[in-house]
Formats: sequence, structure tokens, C-alpha cells
Amino acid sequence: MTWDLSILYKGFDDPALRADIDSLKSLIASGNALLDREAPAAQKLEDVVTLQEELSTVFGRIRLFLHLTIAADNTHAEALRLMDELSLVGVDMRLLDSRCTRYIGSLENLEELIAASERLQANDFFLREAAEESRHQLPAHMEKELLRMSLNGADAWAKLKDRLMGTLTCEINGEQLPLPAVRGMAYDPDPAVRKAAYEAEVESYKKVDTAMAYCLGCIKGETITLCELKGYDDPLSMTLAQNRMDHATLNAMWTAIREALPDFRRYMRRKAELLGHQNGLPFYDLFAPMGESSKTYTIEEARELLVKTFNEINPEMGAFIDNAFQQRWIDVYPRKGKSGGAFCSGSYEKNVSRILTNFMGSFSDVCTLAHELGHAWHNRCLQRKPQLMGHYPMPLAETASIFNETLLTHVVRKNADESTRLTLLESVLQDATQTIVDIYSRFLFESKVFEARKTHIPSAAECNQMMLDAQMEAYGDGMDPDLRHSGMWVCKGHYYYTGRHFYNFPYAFGHLFGLGVFKKYLEEGAAFMPKYDALLASCGSDTIPNVCASVGIDVRSVDYWRSALDVLRAEVDEFIRLTDK
Repeated sequence: MTWDLSILYKGFDDPALRADIDSLKSLIASGNALLDREAPAAQKLEDVVTLQEELSTVFGRIRLFLHLTIAADNTHAEALRLMDELSLVGVDMRLLDSRCTRYIGSLENLEELIAASERLQANDFFLREAAEESRHQLPAHMEKELLRMSLNGADAWAKLKDRLMGTLTCEINGEQLPLPAVRGMAYDPDPAVRKAAYEAEVESYKKVDTAMAYCLGCIKGETITLCELKGYDDPLSMTLAQNRMDHATLNAMWTAIREALPDFRRYMRRKAELLGHQNGLPFYDLFAPMGESSKTYTIEEARELLVKTFNEINPEMGAFIDNAFQQRWIDVYPRKGKSGGAFCSGSYEKNVSRILTNFMGSFSDVCTLAHELGHAWHNRCLQRKPQLMGHYPMPLAETASIFNETLLTHVVRKNADESTRLTLLESVLQDATQTIVDIYSRFLFESKVFEARKTHIPSAAECNQMMLDAQMEAYGDGMDPDLRHSGMWVCKGHYYYTGRHFYNFPYAFGHLFGLGVFKKYLEEGAAFMPKYDALLASCGSDTIPNVCASVGIDVRSVDYWRSALDVLRAEVDEFIRLTDK
């Protein structure tokens, strides 16, 4: 069960691939010529919009093909070589994009131009956002050199990280296994397997942690410099601005989450007791399955369950999911050289998505499929908007995925016996603990890395300690202090993204916002689904507070986040009640 990429290119010998790379260079040249020539502002601005759409289409098609190929096989030499070539072209493309942004920001009559053109009105948010972004651009005289240097800086460190993690193996019982497969053993019903996998994973990181610490430190160091040059107070402020979010919203969410941490710790301590632990939950048992139900799923059973579940609330969604399997949108199983975890990437041009998972058969794996198919449905809804209005911020990126997970679990639990309900309830709390408590620890860790990087590159030992400290602050007495996981910074790819930082709080935001949206669905039923699709379609064309307000949610209010966390608090109470028996 591997994905089909032929809709993009037939293969690396497809002449269309080389033609697109060459046409991208031609588009960049014609774009610079467009900005150099004198023309009426209205026509020139419309031409800039057309140029940006064409660049996004061609670059997106090439990069998606290479990205997906490398994700499925981190050793694919031709894909890696072409990605390097694309990175070089990408410098010129980013310079052109910067020129376009400067041009848009220079138009004092931008609002008048937008009002006079239907074409510009359709892309109004993109244009206004570009005008605002022009205030935070790199100095024009330094930009080209800095971007070229980044290819041998943060970009190179990120590629090294991909190579190190893509080829890392763990030794269990004398056998070398791919890291994703070993991490998947955290869900195994056998406690000895879980513990052995944890120990093998931690041990394997010693082979790469020094190099990974340099990768992390150098990527974050470059970001600090770029922040200063762009006029942002700090990397978090830059990230919030890029995500159309504000400090008030983030602080409201963290305030409510900190208040709720004792409830998550109640759940973890009870789970620890049930598993025979006296000092809190060891990290290796965070994902231990609970209850008597030990049901696993084949990929065919997972498909049937997902199609049936979503067909009942919206037949179009059910057919969409079935088509994703039928048309080979999904790369299913773990294997050596394949990236760990799961993700979904989409093509606006082709109106398709591709999903990577490392399916092992647990209900959590089925939930992961539902999660990534939510992203794919989100991509489909964005087809309602112009291409340049389809780039949604990270916190809203999780809306559809969390909705899908919540719905699937809600439906399965409703029809299950008490033992199975306990198993599924624990799975819900297990996932929520990751997206709330663990995400909080990741936010704390990344904040500490940025602070340390102001003076030096943190060593692997420092990173390990910062991770342990962050886990202690987040998990508290819910986790055994002697059995935390110091190496979680090594395996989480989000820390190493060169263009995205603090890619942690969006998961907490998305989980809690997704719960709020699901609550709206429970209140309104099928009548809510058109509003839901409209919400997803609007995620790339307004600020986060405004998008959320469209369905009656005030994300700047601590009370909203408290109400969302009340849902999870009630789940903890139910877990305690069921396990009292």
C-alpha cells in the first residue's frame, strides 16, 4: 500500500519534470521583468497576482513530488539531488516574491485598486497581508546573499537531520529495526515490548545526538538573526505574526491549559496504578493500551470503519475517504528509509492530497488515518477560494483533523460495550495528553533552546536536560521522574523546520478548537456541516480570531479555552469512575 505520485510526474525520467524546473526559471525572469517595467498600477497588480499563482503552481508541483519521494525513501539520490537544485532556484524565487511584496507594500492607494477590480477583490486578504508583511522584510541589499548563505546554513542542517533520522535504526534482540517501527511498539499490549522499545530508542539517539544538537542549534541561531533583521521582538512574536494570531490568544490558551494540568495528572496517576507503577507513569507506558479490548485493525477494516463513520454525517465525505484509498493517496506501512510519524500534503492544482502514515493496526493508527484524511478534506474545501487564499496558518491547520478524530472516537464509543468504551476513552485521554500536556512541554523546551542559543549552541547534554525539565514542569507528578524521555527533542521533526518555529502550540490550539467545533456539530447536527465546510474554506483568508468568530468562538477569552478543557476534564472523571470498578 504505497502512494501513487504519477498524477504529478510519471517518474524521474519524465521530461515534464525537467521542463517544469526550466519553466520555473523562465517565470522568475519574466516576473522580474514585470516588476521592472512601467505600467498602470491596476494592471501591474493583477499581473503580479497571476504571476504568484503560476509560480505557486509550478514550484508546488515540483516540490511536492520531491518531498513525497524523499519522505517515502530518505536515501533516494535523484530526489535529493533535485531538491538541492530546487533550493537554488528557490532563492531566486524567494527574491522575486520579496520584490512582489515590496511592490504591493509601496502602493499607497492599494485599497482603491482592490475596490476597482474583481480580480483583486477575490485576492484581497492576500494583498493586504503582503502589504503588512512588507514592513518586516530583510534589507533589500542583503537579501540575496543571506538567502544563498542559508542554503549552507539552516537548510543544510535541516537536510542533515533528515538524513540522520531517516537512516537511524534501533537494536532490539540483536535485530536492527527502523526507528518508526520501534516507536510504534509504544502501543504494544506487552509491557516488556514497550519497555524494550523505549530503551532501544533512547540508546539509539546516542549515535546521533551530538550532530542533532548542532542541527537544532544552528537552525535556531539563524532564526534569531533573521528576527532581528526583520524587526520582530523575538521568534515567538514572528511566529504569531506569520500565523495571523496574537499574544492575547496564545496567553489565554496557556492560562487555561496550566489550570487543567492537575486533571491530566490525575488520569496519568490512575493509569500508572492500573499498570502496577507506584511513582507515576513511566514514559514508555504513556501509550500503553488499557482495558480488556485488544482489537487491532487491518488496513481494509480501517478503511471500512472510516468510510461508514463519515458517510453517516456527510455522504460526500464518506465518498471522499473511499476515493483516497481507491486512488492510492496513502503510503501506509513503516519501512526502512521512510519518514516516521504521519502527515498530509496537498496539491491545489491537481485537487488531490497524499498521506503518509506508519500503520501498525492499533485504534490509534486508525485515528491517525482519520486525522490525516481531515487535512485532505480541508484541502478539498479550500478549492472554493482562489489559490493564493488557500494558505492557512498552523493553528487552524488542525481543525479538520481533530474534528475527524473526535467524531470517529465518539461514534465507536457510543456503540461499544463498557470494556471497549474504557479502552477507547483511555485512547482519547492518551491523545489529549499528547496534544495538551506534551505539547506544552515542547513549547517550554523550544523556548529554552531559543534563550540558550542567544549565547551558545546548546550541547546534546544541555538539550537532554532542558527536555527533562520541560517534561517535569508539564507532566508533574503524573510521570515517573526517573523514567522521562530526555531524547524527545531528537526525533520531533517540527523543531528543525527552517521556516516554521514553535510548531507545537498549533496542535494544542487545534485540539481544543476542534473540540469546540465538534461541540457545535453536536448541538446543530447535519445543519452545521455546510457551516463547517465554509469555516474550513475561510481558514486562509482572514485572521485566526476572525475565522473562529465566524462559528461563534472567541479565542481571546480564557473562558472559551476553559470550556473546551471542561470536555476533557469530564473524560478524566469518567475514566476514574470506570476504573474504580
